[in-house]
Amino acid sequence: MRRLITIISPAIAGLIAAAGLSGPARAAEPGGLDAYYGQRVAWSSCGNGYECGKLRVPLDYSKPGGRQIKISMIRLRATGKKIGSIVLNFGGPGMSGVDSLKASKAMVSPALRQRFDVVSFDPRGVGASAPVRCLGTLGLDALFATDPTPDNRTEVKQAKQWAKAFAGACAKNAGKQLLAHVGTGEAARDMDVMRAALGERRLTYLGWSYGTYLGARYADLFPTRIRAMVLDGAENPVQTGAEFARSQAKGFQVATESFLRDCFKAKDCPFKKHSISAAWKKLNALYKRADRAPLRNIYDGRQVSEAVARTGVMNALYSVAYWPTLRVALGEAFKGDGTKLLLLADNYNGRRADGSYDNRYEALMAINCLDHPESSCPYWPVKGTRFTKKVRAQGSPPILVVGTTRDPATPYSLARALASQLSKGVLLTNDADGHTAYSGGSSCVEKQIDRYLITVVPPRPGACTAPHTTGA
Repeated sequence: MRRLITIISPAIAGLIAAAGLSGPARAAEPGGLDAYYGQRVAWSSCGNGYECGKLRVPLDYSKPGGRQIKISMIRLRATGKKIGSIVLNFGGPGMSGVDSLKASKAMVSPALRQRFDVVSFDPRGVGASAPVRCLGTLGLDALFATDPTPDNRTEVKQAKQWAKAFAGACAKNAGKQLLAHVGTGEAARDMDVMRAALGERRLTYLGWSYGTYLGARYADLFPTRIRAMVLDGAENPVQTGAEFARSQAKGFQVATESFLRDCFKAKDCPFKKHSISAAWKKLNALYKRADRAPLRNIYDGRQVSEAVARTGVMNALYSVAYWPTLRVALGEAFKGDGTKLLLLADNYNGRRADGSYDNRYEALMAINCLDHPESSCPYWPVKGTRFTKKVRAQGSPPILVVGTTRDPATPYSLARALASQLSKGVLLTNDADGHTAYSGGSSCVEKQIDRYLITVVPPRPGACTAPHTTGA
């Protein structure tokens, strides 16, 4: 994809200075937190140009003198004249920021690499930051194969048993004390300690997907400590878990139909002679077939159940780049071979080549059950508290909210809702397919975001509404 290297003029340099990056001057922090805010990260090389380090934070911010945990961090130094640091969160909840940034330096443009130290981290409970662990490989294999659409009392009972077993395993292996303190509110506080440890007076932040919820919670707590903030693939903070699930279901329906229209133009499309409605029927028939008798898998001994097939399809809808793979995977699945759908599902669930899993699912459940306790958490061993107010972020600078019109996981309507809540929200529309926009193939979006993050001057609302063409 094409990227723009932005030239900084003297006038813009003045704007940068005015944005509060002249030094890390710090006021005393309340509640015994000075020791945390006074630390600096001890960076050391961790290969391929990356530096890694740890940040100390209290497990419970109401008891700063109690148990501490360490937040795992990673950094790429700026390649040119540095403005400061930019902090990234890649979503989830449950995605390791350390692993994600290590996997690709191209997550941010050369323009941002030139002007910022690029920093990411594993939020509390995730990856190497006091990770939540519940089940081993065999347990997670079985859990991910569990019927998502129970058809009778036996299957409903089995689903409840799995929910209880999973919650019990998390309580036993992670411990209730940790599970009670992995919510987004405390992760946002960690990010402010991180800001100070990086020597930044104000935070520059880019968050994708769940990272927008984390960013919004930070903006609610610390609106005047923001320099620039991009929330790409936004969630609506006031939605309940059930409301978000309904929005997401509609988003995946829109994305599926967009995939099907694109598929009809390809020679290898397994729906080639079908209408949209007929293609839906064929796809649903595949799920019912896998529910009755799992599809075969030539990769290993696991079977491709309905749950696995649905997860494989869902994962491929996140990115247009996966659509050719999905066409082939579905074509083979219609013939009884679910191997490629299984591999797509494994990718989504964080299953490694050696059969082990990262902890993205366990962390996702632990974080969601604190943030949205009314959602699929009836047996969770600790009590959560739902965030109930709109995020105004009064006193913040302009915050850029990015919405993609056919985003399956965070539908465009959620970006509009968040931008309208914020006292200085600016909505950037990406007329495209796939989940999130930055690093997703839209040069217009990348130019607008880069310019804003470097200069703190937001784009015009709706500046990237030109359609993005998907390849067949």
